Amino acid sequence: MSRWFQKLRIFPPNYAVRKGDARKLGTSLLFIFLVALIASPELRYELRSLIEYPLHYKEYKQFGIRIPDGYTVHGIDVSKWQQRVDWTRVKKMKVGNVKITFAFIKATEGTWLEDPEFDKNWVNAREQGIIRGAYHYFLPNVSARDQASKFIRSVKLRSGDLPPVVDVEETRGMNKAQIQRYTKEFLNILEKHYKVRPILYTNRDFYKLYFNDEEDFKIYRFWIAHFHVSDLDMPGSEDWHFWQHSDRGNVNGINERVDFNVFNGDSAALRRICVP
Repeated sequence: MSRWFQKLRIFPPNYAVRKGDARKLGTSLLFIFLVALIASPELRYELRSLIEYPLHYKEYKQFGIRIPDGYTVHGIDVSKWQQRVDWTRVKKMKVGNVKITFAFIKATEGTWLEDPEFDKNWVNAREQGIIRGAYHYFLPNVSARDQASKFIRSVKLRSGDLPPVVDVEETRGMNKAQIQRYTKEFLNILEKHYKVRPILYTNRDFYKLYFNDEEDFKIYRFWIAHFHVSDLDMPGSEDWHFWQHSDRGNVNGINERVDFNVFNGDSAALRRICVP
């Protein structure tokens, strides 16, 4: 072949071989990715989040719910179900005198699960000046010590954070004595580690059945869920500190419905119960 013809060649020597190797490599990588996608729920979640990441957030003029009268400190709680949260928009939203001051953020569940949005929510909420708290979804039929270890590994509290929260709302086949004993064990471990007394979350009916006027639990602050009523009437003599009053709120920076809460006190009282 003449030299001038060789100079006209567009593709380098052994191009076909190289192209075949590249195709084989691409096929192998695709196969590995598909296997990983099938085997890993975390990878599937991250991929779905990436695909579904909103190009824009909905803008709301109102919170979309009735805000209870007589309370000045308002907050939300979030988990992976709210997907990606734009905390800058959350912080900026204000309707009348109502704005988001605090946020409870799901951290862990059982002994194996960390909420996939926790790290981002935990960092970004604080960066925006929102008082943050982390909660663990407690499973009474699973080792309280192992669950506490999971939470402690995942959550590093700093000064100004709310105390850790345990969310107890399922029996999982346990009786009243067992639920109280294992919940108390979990609370004791967290208090010993963080040097601050945890908050106990549950709904009003569960509270009435398992914690109402129980001496071992009178020392704790309660966060009570009781939806779509004008005020929270506790079944016993104890006070509540946080009230989750709706699961249908709208907030800028969150495209999904979100839980709304009020604190039973002013902003100074809220800061006093935070980690010193």
